Amino acid sequence: MADLSRIVKAYDVRGVVPDDWDEPLAELFGAAFVRVTGAEAIVVGHDMRPSSPGLSRAFGRGAAGQGADVTEIGLCSTDQLYFASGSLGLPGAMFTASHNPARYNGIKLCRSGAAPVGQETGLADIRRLVEEWSDTGAPAARGQGAIAQRDVLADYAAHLRSLVDLTAIRPLSVVVDAGNGMGGHTVPTVLDGLPIALDPMYFELDGTFPNHEANPLDPDNIVDLQARVRKTGADLGIAFDGDADRCFVVDERGEPVSPSAITALVAARVLAAHPGETVIHNCITSWSVPEVVREVGGTPVRTRVGHSFIKGEMAATGAVFGGEHSAHYYFRDFWNADTGMLAALHVLAALGGQDGPLSALVERYDRYAASGEINSTVADQTACVAEVRRVHGERAGLELDELDGLTVTADDWWFNLRASNTEPLLRLNVEARDTATMTRVRDEVLSLIRA
Repeated sequence: MADLSRIVKAYDVRGVVPDDWDEPLAELFGAAFVRVTGAEAIVVGHDMRPSSPGLSRAFGRGAAGQGADVTEIGLCSTDQLYFASGSLGLPGAMFTASHNPARYNGIKLCRSGAAPVGQETGLADIRRLVEEWSDTGAPAARGQGAIAQRDVLADYAAHLRSLVDLTAIRPLSVVVDAGNGMGGHTVPTVLDGLPIALDPMYFELDGTFPNHEANPLDPDNIVDLQARVRKTGADLGIAFDGDADRCFVVDERGEPVSPSAITALVAARVLAAHPGETVIHNCITSWSVPEVVREVGGTPVRTRVGHSFIKGEMAATGAVFGGEHSAHYYFRDFWNADTGMLAALHVLAALGGQDGPLSALVERYDRYAASGEINSTVADQTACVAEVRRVHGERAGLELDELDGLTVTADDWWFNLRASNTEPLLRLNVEARDTATMTRVRDEVLSLIRA
């Protein structure tokens, strides 16, 4: 029997194929998904990894075996699967391991309307059924569901373009690095016919990632994009991760733009159309995000890191937009789901609607010095965090909270220290009003962690 504790994570299923899981197990997940959701029909899509088509089809067979009709949309980005779930009103399953190496694969699950499925919203129940059926197989159901194919790419592109008007922007030259991931599938259709000169990089779909990892948050993976933007004099560069639900931006100088600055920029645009509404941000986004939201008349709400928390808070508050420093961006007009493509369209609309360069445009949203996320391997996460808490708890004028890990806030700096759920790592983010202060705080906390 497979060790499901290795592959069933907080928000998804993910592991090495076939070592950790395979097509027979995917079939059981499909059957269990239908049982837990009670779905009469579902939608299934997959990325470009070599194992994705087979796993996706096996999942569909398992679902159909429980009597559910299955719509297969084939190759798609994760946000394209969310579009299908929302527009068709069906629970969905996306086969992807995002930016993980080629041998990995996984399943992102959602209920009808792209509502998230995590441990507390059905994933634990799905795991229990798969474990129960691992020796005997899923029980027979009344009737067999039908399996059909449907192409939703054009509809997905049309929906995104209906949310952001790009027809009147000035002509822009844009380099896009798809990292051999699903951005190579979606970007040409979404941008077709717009006043954009597209310079594509690594658009060939290849789940072995021959050029670089499809994780644009790692600086090593945007070096090629930066060089191309500088060489060609493009207005900006955009990089997508493997399943194209995250986007990362570099300006006309090839300099990275903080995802927090993108969050603030998009929040300002969305609030201009929806005055006074709520915007969600997580506890490691920059101070600039809630500041900008308040300045334009919105209400910022802070939450834990992770898409299930963001989506849950968006649903609870009716928020119009949410952003994370990991470059996930969530929109109420997109069923509260994350879509890097829609965020990219907002950036293009903002840049093309004025005459200045992107560096000048985002300067107003990038106000502080930040460390970026720093990972430290530790033997005892709990003990390390406790020591950092003890040291800072003894100092006057500091505010400590534990919404997600430990956040310590002073007048001119803050840091957040969080434990990884899957590795013996502590993740540190530091921000301050100036670089010298950020460096001092960063080094002091790291000395406690790595002592």
